[in-house]
Amino acid sequence: MKSRRWRRVLGTGAALTPALAAHVAFAQSNFVRQVESTEQSGQTTFVIEMQSAIVDKPLDFITEKPARIAFDFDDTGFAAGRARYKYDNRLLNGADVVETGGRTRVVLDLKRSVPYHTAVQDNKLIVTLDPPAALAATPGITTTAARKDAASSSFAGQRMTLNFQNVSVRSLLQVFGEFTGLNIITSDSVQGNLTLRLNDVPWDQALQIVLDAKGLDSRRNGNVIWIAPKMELAEKEKLEFESRHQVSELEPLRSEVFRMNYQRADDIRRMLVGEGGAQGALRMLSKRGALTADIRTNQLFVSDVASKLEEVRAFIAKIDIPVRQVLIEARIVEANDDFSRNLGVKLGFAARSNGANYGSEYGNVVPTFGAGNGGGGSGGGDATTGAPAISFPAGALLGSNPAALAFSLFNANASRFLALEISALEADGKGKIISSPRVVTADNIKALIEQGTELPYQSATSSGATSVSFKKANLKLEVTPQITPEGKVILDVDVNKDSPGIATSSGIAIDTKHVRTQVLVDNGGTVMIGGIFMEDDRKQETKVPLLGDLPLIGYLFKNDARVKNRKELLVFLTPRVHADLELEPKFANAR
Repeated sequence: MKSRRWRRVLGTGAALTPALAAHVAFAQSNFVRQVESTEQSGQTTFVIEMQSAIVDKPLDFITEKPARIAFDFDDTGFAAGRARYKYDNRLLNGADVVETGGRTRVVLDLKRSVPYHTAVQDNKLIVTLDPPAALAATPGITTTAARKDAASSSFAGQRMTLNFQNVSVRSLLQVFGEFTGLNIITSDSVQGNLTLRLNDVPWDQALQIVLDAKGLDSRRNGNVIWIAPKMELAEKEKLEFESRHQVSELEPLRSEVFRMNYQRADDIRRMLVGEGGAQGALRMLSKRGALTADIRTNQLFVSDVASKLEEVRAFIAKIDIPVRQVLIEARIVEANDDFSRNLGVKLGFAARSNGANYGSEYGNVVPTFGAGNGGGGSGGGDATTGAPAISFPAGALLGSNPAALAFSLFNANASRFLALEISALEADGKGKIISSPRVVTADNIKALIEQGTELPYQSATSSGATSVSFKKANLKLEVTPQITPEGKVILDVDVNKDSPGIATSSGIAIDTKHVRTQVLVDNGGTVMIGGIFMEDDRKQETKVPLLGDLPLIGYLFKNDARVKNRKELLVFLTPRVHADLELEPKFANAR
């Protein structure tokens, strides 16, 4: 009857939240009490305070993108299970504290990658972030209070209402046992009374409020919750940790062989021993453990205690998985539309009078005065000496000479000649060049493909002699893909399209078209990452002043040229993720 009465007052049924279940399922030797950030003289200090003294310095590692520093505390608990702290300073956005599997990880979310160093002082780990010189500030100190993100520390238990005046804490804890159906064991050290009024709050939050008010903490094992003062729990777990540590020092070593399927054994070996990480980060083996990689058979030989071998086995199961591959196709489109036109004229005349030759000539019309030509002269001769009187010929286009139309006018006895030549040339061209390099690479692995020509040129050596060197005129695609959890692809891409240009006295010039960028693209989607458009529109006129401006006749005294060129360059990218359908469930489990 008493149980049913409590259920009528407080509600029926409850479930322990995942956060509470996680942090009471293991017996830890230490606990994260609080974290705090301070800023002084341009330096940011982050302090992680533990329940008891720090015996071993935690493992730490860094990531560049995003900029983060992580610390792993073995056999360490965190009362909230998971929490997010936000800060407002120049280097630190916030911090995440997460407990899982008897281990607590503290991750610093940085605004940018900066150097740092750590120091252990009794029960505190002090992390000092050194800012770049540009961020150095005037001396001063600011303490930033941590604000917990309510969303990350939310409670999800069945809601209940409590209203008690000066009730015994032990009796109040029995109320929670009646409400949840869980077994609650209370230490003899739990004493005192409490007055509280809570209206419609999750039961796990209400329990945490009661524990915090009386300096208590809890541990859960199955459906049993053990409640005792924090220091009592810490001392007990410290003794258990020391006992386990002593046992591990005497535990016999075991050996096991792991065969790698998709990763190289030497790469896994470096991960397990912490090579390449910050300050030897993340060594998974014990002090007595050892391992060897056989490159020929791609196997790992590991010798350690049973618990560490199990951790290595779980680590390899997550790392040794197929890596997805990406096909990247680039299309470089070059289009041009050229139009040129030239129009010119040459005009010359020649005459013979009183035995004298005078005037000008033009090569296509050659009047000749001599015997029998009606010129009346005794000696005969060539009357076309000198150059055309008016010469505005059309120029060549694209290596082609203009066509010419010439005719002559002369008098009855052929003593006076007027020679006229009209030259004209028009060139119209359209072209399109499509270059499409393709390359397949693994996720986060740089790939390069190029094709082209090496052009020779002469260069002077230190001794003064001349040597032949080469420079490349290539079509090149260099790309590093990164597949996001949503299935999109981030591309760090460098596209280069070179071609031989004009010949100079020093060698052949190289026409370069180059694009380097980072872009996010849907799987199978196409994005234009760049383009260049050029238009050349020119009109040139050469003429005789005044005469060239006359209507109609003016065309005999001028040259008219028109050039209109358009060029366009477009660069497109299309990534496609290659995934074996049978392997996709494994990827999902790995993520």
